[in-house]
Amino acid sequence: MATNQLSLLRQWNMLRLLPRTPGKIAVRELCDRLRDMDFQVTERTIQRDLIELATVFPLTVDDRNKPFGWSWQKDAASFDLPGLSLPEALTLTLVEQHLGNHLPPNTIAALQPYFQSAARALSSVNGATLSKAWLNKVRSIPPAQPLLPPSLDLECQQTVYLALLHDRQLTLHYKKRDAPAATVYAAVHPLGIVERCGLIYLVCMFADYDDVRTIALHRVQKAEMRYDDARKKSGFNLDAYIASGQFGVIAGAPITLRATFSRVAGEHLFETPLSSDQMLSATTDGRLQLVASVPNTRSLVWWLLGFGDGVEVQEPAELRAEMASIATKMAAAYA
Repeated sequence: MATNQLSLLRQWNMLRLLPRTPGKIAVRELCDRLRDMDFQVTERTIQRDLIELATVFPLTVDDRNKPFGWSWQKDAASFDLPGLSLPEALTLTLVEQHLGNHLPPNTIAALQPYFQSAARALSSVNGATLSKAWLNKVRSIPPAQPLLPPSLDLECQQTVYLALLHDRQLTLHYKKRDAPAATVYAAVHPLGIVERCGLIYLVCMFADYDDVRTIALHRVQKAEMRYDDARKKSGFNLDAYIASGQFGVIAGAPITLRATFSRVAGEHLFETPLSSDQMLSATTDGRLQLVASVPNTRSLVWWLLGFGDGVEVQEPAELRAEMASIATKMAAAYA
């Protein structure tokens, strides 16, 4: 059954590749393009398919000169084929897996038939097909210990996304982690959506205030889109906001970090710098000396602690003292 389905899928795509007369395409070119679509086929098979298909569809062959060229007849009725090629099905499957939280609800809804078609196209072929096998060969690994994402109210998410898409205000019922009941924010002005480590955050402003805040979307218990237009913040840039360290929990003004890493712990910084002005040099004892300007965030502290005794912070003094205090408490806990 899978073989018959694959043959049908190949023929669908073959018909889609045929131009209308006076255009034409040779069997060899058809073969190359079908192979690019992950159909392993010979020119002889294509030739046989075209002859058979020409008994059903209004196809014509120009045999006046070699190579012969195939096309739809000039007066053939418009004909559309709903099938997806395997590369198209693979792409749509990856879009659904990895970009679901990055697309507005109307786009997701519009793509659902295509996602379903992609799933059917991939399920109709065996696992040895290159495109289908690719799904088992590629993974994205989070930078930290992976955690299961919190449950999210999909209706609330859709409302928030629609308000962001249409630049409309929101009324949100938001329950903070330790609060006994939800707080109602009557006028929320959405500015952006950020996904970090499986959590989705709404970047926004409240009421008439101009300071930018972030709230975790999974804590929103109820969301209503208002008819009022949302306010814009002059000069706001989502990328700049992220780069400022807001999602690492700001602990103060940016700092110049000076630290010594063991070779094993710090060698990756040659390829993935901590900042654009990073300076990394080897010391006489084989360790690595780092100097970099970075946001002062709790994430920085957690990142440094992850290296254990593979890093020693020299400056700033406040950060060095905090690291020493944490190390002392850890030693006491494990004593």
